[in-house]
Amino acid sequence: MERCVYFGPGDPGYDETRRTLNPGLDPRPALVAEARSAAHVADAVRTARQLGLALTVQSTGHGTHVAADDGVLLLRTSRMDAVSVDPERGVARVGPGARWGQVIAAAAPYGLAPLAGSAPDVGVIGYTLGGGLGWLSRRYGFAADSVIRADVVTSDGQLITADPDHHADLFWALRGGGGGFGVVTALEFRLYPVSQVYAGTATFPVERAAETLAAYRDWCATSPDEVSTALVLTPERVIIKAMCTGAPDALRPLFATATGDTMAAMPFGQAAMGGTAARHLDLFPALPDAVLATLVEAGRQATVEVRHWGGALARPGGPVSHRDTRFSVIADTPLPGLAEALAPHAGGGVFLNFLSDTGRTADAYTGHDFRRLIEVKRAYDPADLFRTGHRIPMGAAC
Repeated sequence: MERCVYFGPGDPGYDETRRTLNPGLDPRPALVAEARSAAHVADAVRTARQLGLALTVQSTGHGTHVAADDGVLLLRTSRMDAVSVDPERGVARVGPGARWGQVIAAAAPYGLAPLAGSAPDVGVIGYTLGGGLGWLSRRYGFAADSVIRADVVTSDGQLITADPDHHADLFWALRGGGGGFGVVTALEFRLYPVSQVYAGTATFPVERAAETLAAYRDWCATSPDEVSTALVLTPERVIIKAMCTGAPDALRPLFATATGDTMAAMPFGQAAMGGTAARHLDLFPALPDAVLATLVEAGRQATVEVRHWGGALARPGGPVSHRDTRFSVIADTPLPGLAEALAPHAGGGVFLNFLSDTGRTADAYTGHDFRRLIEVKRAYDPADLFRTGHRIPMGAAC
């Protein structure tokens, strides 16, 4: 039987393996397990059960929460980073330690691209299990919607396959319900025919922030699905980031008053545009004038990003909810009163990948979908072995 490598407090390697990329986190688990195969993962699950420990998974360390204290076994899967592409099927298969940059590079020679996020060093699995919103999402949907199969080690240490025909309830939950149902050891998902894109930024004077934001809102109402955009308000300037998988003609009216732009044709892999690393606020079904005024004022003090949703994101899919969202708002600083001023106009939901408040997990789903997630959690993890930052409760599915 294959065994993991384990590290306990005081062992050489413990401090190195327990750390995350978030300097604000200092997890100190009872035990760290470093897996290199699905058999290692199964061994770690069985060990956690035998020792009476909960189990939390860390792949690349980008998560905002690591539920790892002295009652937890921290399972590291970063070495399980295999990536393969089947160009005939248009499908990628990745291990739990794979990062988006690896998938983009593997798919590019075939003129294909994944529904990756903004940062190529982010892990594929955690991003996808939480929904996955990227620059191709208005054209093709959430990353979770592209998943066609998952290999999962369950709480009893068994390796199973979840797809539409096998363990269909678990398959549904994994496509946006987070990672608390088992340990995903491999994920297969569709790739899309994207090689060249038209991408870059346009800059506008800060003195015209109000009219630029209003024009952006109005333009978004009829923008084609092939175009993804975000508007960034800063104290110095206004910036619109854009990526287009088709002809860029639709962007011309929006950029007509720009003082300059960097828009150009380029390979998709070169066009990754980072987001605002900050506090994600609520989701919005619309941006009335009162919201625009609040955002312009906030932009005088901090960086505020407004991202356009819609398009293929609105298609029905797995548990990823609030698909009628039209815009999300992000601020790089928790400005006093900003969230409260925006709250009356928000849709009331949140997106799991954006969520920093672990007490709001239920707000990421409709009531029906959250109850269904609780039922799946009970069925596949009845002892609540698997812990994540955004936990599905074991209580009554009310």
